[in-house]
Amino acid sequence: MALPIEDYALISDCHTAALVGKDGSIDWLCLPRYDSPSTFGALLGDKNHGRWLIAPTDPNAHSRREYTGNTFNLVTIWTTSTGVVEVTDFMPHGDRRADLVRRVRCVSGSVEMTVDLRMRFAYSSAIPWVRQISEGEGADARNSLVAIAGPDALVFRGPELTPRNHAHGRDFTIAEGETVDTVMTWFPSHRPLPVPADVDRVLADTTDWWENWGSNSTHDGPYKSAVIRSLLVLRALTHEDTGGIVAAATTSLPESFGGQRNWDYRYVWLRDASLTLMVLLDHGFKTEATDWQGWLLRAIAGDPNDVQIMYGIAGERWLPEREITTLPGYEGASPVRVGNGAVDQYQADVIGEVMVGLHKAREAGAEQSLDAWALQRALLGFTEQNIDRKDSGIWEIRGENQYFTHSRVMIWAALDRGVRAVEEHGMRGPVETWRTLRAQVRDAIEEHGFNTELGTYTQVFDGTAVDASLLQLAQVGYLAYDDPRMLGTVAALEKQLMRDGLLMRYRTETGVDGLPAGEHPFLACSFWLVEQYAKTGRTDDAIALMERLLALRNDVGLLSEEYDVTAGRQAGNTPQALSHLALVRAADALTQR
Repeated sequence: MALPIEDYALISDCHTAALVGKDGSIDWLCLPRYDSPSTFGALLGDKNHGRWLIAPTDPNAHSRREYTGNTFNLVTIWTTSTGVVEVTDFMPHGDRRADLVRRVRCVSGSVEMTVDLRMRFAYSSAIPWVRQISEGEGADARNSLVAIAGPDALVFRGPELTPRNHAHGRDFTIAEGETVDTVMTWFPSHRPLPVPADVDRVLADTTDWWENWGSNSTHDGPYKSAVIRSLLVLRALTHEDTGGIVAAATTSLPESFGGQRNWDYRYVWLRDASLTLMVLLDHGFKTEATDWQGWLLRAIAGDPNDVQIMYGIAGERWLPEREITTLPGYEGASPVRVGNGAVDQYQADVIGEVMVGLHKAREAGAEQSLDAWALQRALLGFTEQNIDRKDSGIWEIRGENQYFTHSRVMIWAALDRGVRAVEEHGMRGPVETWRTLRAQVRDAIEEHGFNTELGTYTQVFDGTAVDASLLQLAQVGYLAYDDPRMLGTVAALEKQLMRDGLLMRYRTETGVDGLPAGEHPFLACSFWLVEQYAKTGRTDDAIALMERLLALRNDVGLLSEEYDVTAGRQAGNTPQALSHLALVRAADALTQR
């Protein structure tokens, strides 16, 4: 059975990522990309669905762990009755390979370790054919393990493993001063065996790369360490080659334990990626902004009427949602889903987030091109053509399409950034048309999206319920943070959506989303509330909520999508880009107050 979500740490090479449990087991890894089929899938089942365990045999051993500085090199220190051992897990960066390294070093005494390797390709639908091969000569001679199933192959180089009923493993004792390295490398099965990695060199190179990247952050305040770790998470979820930013490293971790709200987040949502872009720009990372603009140009090239709300990592358009029956689900939460049906939805807010992000990049001096502006004009043309169309909203409602107030505000924001590009930056476009439409959208919002009796903006036009996404109205400049209408909306959110001091997205029991009721507070929304508090002088409330939220991070600073306040545990896919970028925004707001 998988561990609690918060018991997992992430390691990444900026192409894919693995989740390492506190028990020393790697329970989730997709190779060679974040969205590839799983090789280790125990996270969504049990050990027989694929895992790689390295841990002491001592049942009373206890551990603590941390990342080395500003890296994703995970160090777990095990203390046993006979000695202390250190396990360093990392994925080499920049070697253009799919490697995972596990280094075991005995600090004191001697420790008996166990290895349990269960390889299950294609979401645990394929047990590979495994064979031992001899490599090297003389003192360098060793046996390596090669596993092949269909297009996938792995080679393990390290202590010799023996078969154990569709698994491989061994026990070994390591004494003080000794180091044992194991390197797993994925490669296409039709290609030759990759050459062995130089562990010392790739560890040094990987450490230097992460440290250099993290040192570029411009944030300086009381939450600096949390901000830097969150920025590192955002980088770890950004594919190095394509520039695509995935929403999370996992699929189907439940929003409601035992329920059906299990979605695949290993893709690039235009909204989430745009918000990530803005946070990175705020902290001086212009290269990532340029890379993402390139990704965007490639992904949505063609007829703007074909624009999607999400794409694959390289801009793939076909992401059909399907159920994976070979994985039973996290703690039995089913179905396990791959792909995402939201790809076919119309979400009117998405163009707004993209336009806001690209406008920020222009203001920050990120590299621009004529193609980038041509793309923005095309997106605004799409917005004009669909300006009166109902949509599924920011939360990907699977119920009836409606006029969501947040979506209408983001349409206003798209048009506003188009106008400002012309007025402030000398771009060319039908600015009079955009000004007219911008005013018309605002008039509709004020007439139908603001309930004068309740003194609040509402989730949908002519409604009474509220939605935490309304906190973004001030963030995009639709109105001031301290505007009386915004303050009234905050009061309504606090009244309707607070659960044990944290903010829900919306009330699922209304049936608005077409799914069974039940989910937990959404962490990004609570961070948005911190930002709102900080911007309006509610400093004590902002700090109290920020401290509460930071305490929900796991031992290495990671956050998932939601938090179950009753059970006191993280819920949803992890680590969640939206949670971490909202953390950074909240910290910035508190620092700048």
